Amino acid sequence: MDWYNVIFELIDMRSFSNLWYWIVLAVLWSTASHWVLGVPFDMISRAKRHGGLAQQDLETMVRINTGRMLYIVRAAGSWLMAFWAFVLTLLVLLGFAYGIEFAQAVFFLYLPFSILTALSLRTSLLIEAGEGEGEALHRRLLRHRVATQILGMVSIFVTSLFGMYQNMHIGVLG
Repeated sequence: MDWYNVIFELIDMRSFSNLWYWIVLAVLWSTASHWVLGVPFDMISRAKRHGGLAQQDLETMVRINTGRMLYIVRAAGSWLMAFWAFVLTLLVLLGFAYGIEFAQAVFFLYLPFSILTALSLRTSLLIEAGEGEGEALHRRLLRHRVATQILGMVSIFVTSLFGMYQNMHIGVLG
């Protein structure tokens, strides 16, 4: 038994034909949809239903998470943006100029999550600007969750179209 072949059969570097890639994609979007700005969705639902202490806990957790996110962006935002652009450019060049399928697959994970990060920052700014309590907070968090779900559905759809194209293209050439 050749361990090298066994490992590379299990971890196929042709990402779009690999079941593990699709599992990772589904788990990432499921997790992103459940954790709204770092707050589990069941906590939002409980606060909306019961109010009181559950609402105070929700407001505190949202305040902590949005404050932390905004602090990081304000302290190191330009460096983070430069690093983000570097990684995105690297993935585009490796994936689409040089045809490395693994870089293409990572690009289809990285770009939508970059958009999600921008949406999260926008939501954090709106919460900081006055939507951090009561019904306004619930409405803002639910809108953010719906936007996350829509982005996830579009991302999975586009990724699956490109993945099918890649698999058919390689199948014809191979």
